[in-house]
Amino acid sequence: MNVSRQQATVPDDAGSGVERGARARTRRLMLETATRLMQEGATPSVSEVAEAAEVSRATAYRYFPSQAALVQAVVGEGLGPILTWHSSSADPERRVAELFDTAMPRIEAFEATFKAALKLSLDQWARRQAGTLGSEPAFTRGHRVDLLKDAIAPLKGQMPPREFKRLAQALSMIFGVEVLIVLKDIWGLDSRRMRSVAQWAAGALVRAAVAESASEGDGIAPATAAE
Repeated sequence: MNVSRQQATVPDDAGSGVERGARARTRRLMLETATRLMQEGATPSVSEVAEAAEVSRATAYRYFPSQAALVQAVVGEGLGPILTWHSSSADPERRVAELFDTAMPRIEAFEATFKAALKLSLDQWARRQAGTLGSEPAFTRGHRVDLLKDAIAPLKGQMPPREFKRLAQALSMIFGVEVLIVLKDIWGLDSRRMRSVAQWAAGALVRAAVAESASEGDGIAPATAAE
């Protein structure tokens, strides 16, 4: 799965490897600084990251033209190996378990970063509702959609498209930083118990969806039934 990363748009007018290296180092410095601030619980603006990294604001905005672009890039860094996850198993339940085994430790390691990103998403929603967001670019989320569809891909030809999509949607409710908020922050579970409950719920959803589809017969819903 490809991850959308904010790329530097500054033209390479110097035409030298040294210049490209300097640009890459500046962008990396900003990403590392933003990650540090988000891991400390902040949701920094581009200007705040520029100040902390001792980079001029003009330079910072050339790399990251908005807070949403900056946070999106930091989230991509935090997700890391989750975005390149792949399974060779043909068993959808095993594939989902493997995805959770890969993702949950990483999500916990960058818990503060992902919570800061969630905070930005919720803050933008509130300002949009109030009509005060203006032309500020929206921070978008949704990596889990493709990841979960990939995890249950072996079921794609075994159940109607609508049921396949519903299973991916149901799994998305227990995948991501939100499950940490529910199981750790609200229920007070430790990491081991949190992961165990998430894995159990994911397996139960897959088995239930497969059983329900099988009980409805072997017919596959026509493509027009897909949502």
